[in-house]
Amino acid sequence: MSTPAAIASTEPAAADCFHCGLPVPSGSDFRVDIDGAPRPMCCRGCEAVARAIVDGGMGDYYKFRTATAPTAREIVPEFLRQTALYDLPEIQKSFVRADGEHVREAALILEGITCPACVWLNERHLAHVPGVLEVHINYATHRARVRWDERRVHLSDILQAVSRIGYLAHPFDPGRYQQQLENDRRQLLRRVGVAGVFGMQVMTLSVALYVGDWSGVEEEYRRFFYWVSLLLTLPVLLYSAQPFFRSAWRDLKHWRTGMDVPVSLGIGAAFLASLWTTVTGAGTVYYDSVCMFAFFLLTARYFELAAHKRASEASEALVQATPASATRLVDDGGTTHEEVVAVAELQPGDRVRIRPGETIPADSVVLEGRSTVDESLLTGESLPVAKGPGQALVGGAINIESPLTARVEKTGPDTILSSILRLLDRATAEKPRLAQLADRIAAGFVAAVLLLAGLTALYWWNHDAALWLPATIAVLVVTCPCALSLATPAAITAATGHLTRLGLLVTRGHALETFAHATHFIFDKTGTLTRGRLRLLETRSFSRLTAAQCLTLATALERHSEHPIARALIEAAGPARPAAAAEVVNTPGAGLRGKIDDRIFFLGTPAYIGEQTGRAVDPGVLEPLRRQGDTVVLLAGQDGLLAAFVLSDELRPGARELIVELRRRGKSVMLLTGDHEKAAHRVADALGIRELAWELKPADKLARIKALQQQGAVVAMIGDGVNDAPVLAAAQVSIAMGGGTAVAAASADMILLSQDLMHLADGLTVAHRTLGIIRQNLAWALAYNLLAIPAAAAGYVSPWLAALGMSASSLLVVGNALRLTRRPAAKPASTLASSPG
Repeated sequence: MSTPAAIASTEPAAADCFHCGLPVPSGSDFRVDIDGAPRPMCCRGCEAVARAIVDGGMGDYYKFRTATAPTAREIVPEFLRQTALYDLPEIQKSFVRADGEHVREAALILEGITCPACVWLNERHLAHVPGVLEVHINYATHRARVRWDERRVHLSDILQAVSRIGYLAHPFDPGRYQQQLENDRRQLLRRVGVAGVFGMQVMTLSVALYVGDWSGVEEEYRRFFYWVSLLLTLPVLLYSAQPFFRSAWRDLKHWRTGMDVPVSLGIGAAFLASLWTTVTGAGTVYYDSVCMFAFFLLTARYFELAAHKRASEASEALVQATPASATRLVDDGGTTHEEVVAVAELQPGDRVRIRPGETIPADSVVLEGRSTVDESLLTGESLPVAKGPGQALVGGAINIESPLTARVEKTGPDTILSSILRLLDRATAEKPRLAQLADRIAAGFVAAVLLLAGLTALYWWNHDAALWLPATIAVLVVTCPCALSLATPAAITAATGHLTRLGLLVTRGHALETFAHATHFIFDKTGTLTRGRLRLLETRSFSRLTAAQCLTLATALERHSEHPIARALIEAAGPARPAAAAEVVNTPGAGLRGKIDDRIFFLGTPAYIGEQTGRAVDPGVLEPLRRQGDTVVLLAGQDGLLAAFVLSDELRPGARELIVELRRRGKSVMLLTGDHEKAAHRVADALGIRELAWELKPADKLARIKALQQQGAVVAMIGDGVNDAPVLAAAQVSIAMGGGTAVAAASADMILLSQDLMHLADGLTVAHRTLGIIRQNLAWALAYNLLAIPAAAAGYVSPWLAALGMSASSLLVVGNALRLTRRPAAKPASTLASSPG
């Protein structure tokens, strides 16, 4: 044994790592309390290993070691070294999004998820990690959305926290995810194959034994068949059934009772009882049941995996929309040449060339060329969209006709496509009330089943010892908490995928449930029921300024706004250089105030102009301009009215059909607009809307919505997402018209990317069908368990039949949810008006 002096000589110097002895880099601050004192560490890897040693009660390692570890690499697990790389900013830029100064958000993939209990365990485990602000896991795709405070926790800490409970987390990568799915599918198929092949042989021997029980069989042949069945069952137990035992052990280590716990107990009990009978000759063998358990349950999981993949294929298609490489244009000494680079290397400001048939690599703006672009994957619109210089391109769309040169505007997690994927993940991870109820039931379900199995064993042991084991095994295996937990996520995932293909993006988990219950549909006018593509019809000056000069002043103010009126005036002004406006103040729904050449100007509604200037606008001036219900915007200075701009808009296709459909379903429809009375009446009369209000500020709209809610109304608000943010937030369910602004803001519960209002009617149909299917799934899961468990406890269900029933129950729930991925058959026009809502 080493002497104390020898031991002391092995302690590292103060400037060296206490764990491995390497020099501690300047500026690093990695420390672990060992023997009551903070000890310096050279890296996060040594810190992690040292902390694990101390926390594991093995701190005496440092007292009795005779030498320090030569390098951290020899002790630090490979996984710890890899996770440390994910803390580097250059690595994080491709998948981590900044949400404020210190808050970060990332999409992760979890490997090892086998049931909803795994999701529950990981969500709660990560939620208790200091610095983790929010975590949602999508059971259908195994993707996790995690938000954390980088001042308190690093991404590597989060990945390591997942690994400590037996799972593996890594940043989401489409290629790796597809490879993981394929690997899981192949592995499951191999396990099913082994269970099926060996199970058939065991079943053949079991049939011979059953026949022998009736007709008689010599004891030596019976014992021989037992031993052969044992040898054939071992591959099934040790290979095919391995996932059940591994998952159950992981749950029990953390004092959880997942669905694999009773399954593993059932398989283990059946095998041990059969082994005892084989050795002693006393009792009954259940080798056939063991093989059938594994075969049926693994087959069910194989089909569940295929069903999850199909249900989430819409979001996965979006994930795979971005290409792996792009053609970047590089200036080199006055000449321009092309280079093929990974999309992850693109930076804002880079120029890229997009040839016909290629996918647009990132959100960009066209610099040269004209072509048409297929955005159907993002918006659901089948018709290509014409693009020319100055127009925006969305990453993931496909260039069709001619080559384009574009300037990259946004990359990585900042793109519209990434925003859509984050919203989809959030929608499928968040749980509506029905799902929360099911989770509460399922949480104590397994524990109750284990208690019931114990009572069943005790009862039959005292009344009929021959039935205690098969009845107990049947109770353990026949129960299906998975069907309860799958009922809602399977339906929500299928419904959101179907609606995404239509161009209606669901961004909140409660949206479909609330949308189905909505009683009042409230619409904004400009940009919602109308196209929002206003055209300037006339500029009328009331001062010495010319119409062109007035338009230049208005454009200078409107460049600080995103309203459709701003776009119309800017477009009408053309390429002429506008005046510069400073100190611009935007009052949503009313107008703008700003300083141009040291003079203050106002642009907005007549009411806003009257408030700002203190002079009411003469109605005699406005009436002739509003004769057709057109929109009128006024420009004024401190001295009075300067000009009026008359703009016109056209109704959005599908608007009238949507209003008719909503009224047919018994919904109340209302129009609230900040525009004047004639413009409001023109749109309302064209669409058949009877309830309307005009010249409303956002606060006025908000007050009307709250008044309706106080009367018990469930309000669905549909707006353009620009000036209606407070109103959208107040409604029980809010729908924003699509576009980059709406997606980036993510203030709405649903976003209509397709711009086709009739897709809202489709969404309402899908929402009703989703709630119906969720109720059907929950009813089936409850009814199955309420019938199957007592039957198994009473001895009416054999163990192999219990395994078949459990597998069929889960598959039925998933298969029923998959009906939502199919578009319902269109109703004949003659029956549309009379069909029930």
